[in-house]
Amino acid sequence: MDRLLPEGFRFGVATAAFQVEGHMNGPDEPRNNWWDWERTGRVEPSGIALDFWDGYEEHLDRAAAMGCDAFRMSIEWARCEPEEGVYDEAAFARYRQILAACRDRGMEPLVTLHHFTHPWWLGQDLWLEGDSPARFARWVEAAVDRLADSAREWVTINELNILALQTWLTGDFPPARWLALDEVVRALDHLLAAHVLAYDAIKARQADSVVSTNAFTFSVYELDRLLTDVLVARAHGVERDQLGRWLAGRRADFHATVDGVIGREPIWRRWAAAKIPMERALPATVEAVYDSPHQCTLDVAQLDHYQPSVAGHVRLPGHRTAGGRGWLPATALWDDQPDPSLMSALFDPGTVPGRDLWIVENGLCNRVRRGRSYPRLDGWTRPRYLRAHLREVVKMVDAGVPVTGYYHWSLVDNYEWGSYEPRFGLHGVDRERGVRWLDTDSMGNDAAGAYRRLIEGLRAGDRSVVGL
Repeated sequence: MDRLLPEGFRFGVATAAFQVEGHMNGPDEPRNNWWDWERTGRVEPSGIALDFWDGYEEHLDRAAAMGCDAFRMSIEWARCEPEEGVYDEAAFARYRQILAACRDRGMEPLVTLHHFTHPWWLGQDLWLEGDSPARFARWVEAAVDRLADSAREWVTINELNILALQTWLTGDFPPARWLALDEVVRALDHLLAAHVLAYDAIKARQADSVVSTNAFTFSVYELDRLLTDVLVARAHGVERDQLGRWLAGRRADFHATVDGVIGREPIWRRWAAAKIPMERALPATVEAVYDSPHQCTLDVAQLDHYQPSVAGHVRLPGHRTAGGRGWLPATALWDDQPDPSLMSALFDPGTVPGRDLWIVENGLCNRVRRGRSYPRLDGWTRPRYLRAHLREVVKMVDAGVPVTGYYHWSLVDNYEWGSYEPRFGLHGVDRERGVRWLDTDSMGNDAAGAYRRLIEGLRAGDRSVVGL
């Protein structure tokens, strides 16, 4: 067999607890930090979501039927610790059942310990508090103590850069602050420091674990690559008093690359440089990194690839969008422009030395409103998207990049942070007649079948399935 992919390469799908489980924020149900918005009608209630909590077997069966040998899921902190210091052992037992069911179907679970939500009792501004990293580490200790016999691969915090930006810059997440730039920087620092403390806590309990965190790929250094560079500085031999100078050099190299493949975005760079000067960048994180017993707190490099251009996320109000006009000064998810080549062009394999790369989110959005599905304006479909991005994965492997995992977002149309309009699923859902799975995606294409055929072909060494 002409092997295209490294031994042990995994194909999977990615999900998140609050987006699929259901049974949160209702009467007598656990509350997370979205409870106030759901209760007051500011956002569409998540409700039953995809009922993964009670019906997880169908989800796992569908993923296994596509040939997946990996399944990314998360643990809902608010479900497991509904009151401070009070743990719901029945909830942990259910998660152990789900993790065992993954393995029974030949899928290795990748478990996220924080996917944008935290318990309501922690308040809305958790990540602005100086003790938030230590609070998160205590949660991680409790979770890993109970689940280490069921999982060994962990994502500490999902897309911490997106969490900070959409909470304190764009106002998309509660408590909806707008342009609170100082808060964005403080939250980024605390989130990244929390990852370091969580890494240390997991390793103390499970030495053979694989632990990392995934950033959303952005074209501005301070919003993306800086976060990884601080975590790996010691692995590059950078002493603490040399860090600012080394980061400045890394920023110049990164933006030179971006200029060549995307173009200059000087407005965003000036803002980021003013708010996060390299010589004083992320002080809580730097302290945690250099106090850690571990030289590097990333066991694998992870990235989420969608639309990396910051400028590409901004549009004039009144622009044409799927299903009408967009009146916000931002691009809707279903208008993000795919560019598979940027996945390799913006990734520096030397960033995390000696580590494999997992692409833990990558997916295409379309819009469904009141039961009506709108085609994307650019004509992209999910089968085309899968083929194009897996072609890029093969090219990266050919070039010597140690890519050993690909997780598609997502298995099924889910709750997309306040709305069910954005759809990312390989399987669509008819929500007008209950939560009814479709055999196609919500644009009517056999996306699950396309993914299955691509997985089968690439495992068989057939380059033609991705057009090579």
